[in-house]
Amino acid sequence: MSTQSSRRSFLGHAAAGFSTLALPRLVQAQGTAEPPARPLQIERAVAEPVNIEVNARPIPNFEPRDRARTRFGSLEYRSGLVLTSAYRGFGGLSGIRLDAKGERFLAISDQGGWFTGRIRYAGTKMAGLDEVEAAPMLNAEGRPITEKRLWYDTEALARDGSLVYVGLERVNQILRYDFSKGGTRARGEVIPVPPGMRKLPYNKGLEALVLVPKGMPLAGTLIAMSEGGFDADGNLMAFLIGGATPGQFSIKRTDKQFISDAVLLPSGELLILERKFSWFTGINIRIRSIPLKSIAPGALVDGPVLFNADLGHDVDNMEGIDAHVTAEGETVLTMVSDDNFSMLQRTLLLQFTLVE
Repeated sequence: MSTQSSRRSFLGHAAAGFSTLALPRLVQAQGTAEPPARPLQIERAVAEPVNIEVNARPIPNFEPRDRARTRFGSLEYRSGLVLTSAYRGFGGLSGIRLDAKGERFLAISDQGGWFTGRIRYAGTKMAGLDEVEAAPMLNAEGRPITEKRLWYDTEALARDGSLVYVGLERVNQILRYDFSKGGTRARGEVIPVPPGMRKLPYNKGLEALVLVPKGMPLAGTLIAMSEGGFDADGNLMAFLIGGATPGQFSIKRTDKQFISDAVLLPSGELLILERKFSWFTGINIRIRSIPLKSIAPGALVDGPVLFNADLGHDVDNMEGIDAHVTAEGETVLTMVSDDNFSMLQRTLLLQFTLVE
């Protein structure tokens, strides 16, 4: 059996429950008793700012069984990297935001850490990561957020200039950081969220955040989407926070998919990254496009599928997505995977051109 086939076989088992692979040691550490007087530190949490080295191996073909193929639905494969690091806290990447050039990045780990750095390109293809730094997310007191019980599952990321929003899935809270006050050393402020968000299910709660910029419908609104919080009709719950028309709406759930992230394009299309797992078929990844203008309090929104991938392609537990527009006018989508700190999974960075 080839290394590639063996990895996919292992990954099919490893993907079950996605983040549950990272939990056994955490559950053992926390136990069921009352929290001790001294807060516990999550095992893979970043303890202090540190420069790290990240190694990158190219992924020449997105579909190894058909190496000549580059078109996948509405996407054209550009390049990909398998990322590894000797740094113990590297991994669990669940959100990413890029600068306008697609070079500088801000990423979050689901263990309460920031990762910043620069993507190095060789022409249009990604070649590696440079200037990578890891830093802990801080609370309002300047302490790592992981010192508070269950305040570690940082799954959602949105950015509006110097303001950065981070969603915590297990407690369904949102922290706002002002990066003009020290970048990743800034302190987080808890912002008010709708009561319905606080009731989202444990470990299936807040998973995606998008801030609508000026000049678009819902400008100034923070769109918050749940991974697997269902309304009365079995559709996925989402919330409009702030802006002129706050409220709750639903995203049509189809094919038993769960939301993992989203990005808003300059065209006004909201792209939603979704995933599902089956013991029979393994992991499936897809991207749907939903018009921003269709979103309103009480609305049920849906849109076409632009992209589908499974274990026949070079994917893993894809959890983050962002977009940038090149100088040539191409819209490039960047996706990152959460390896759950498992030896059976990988941290992937993939880029595609949106061609339709």
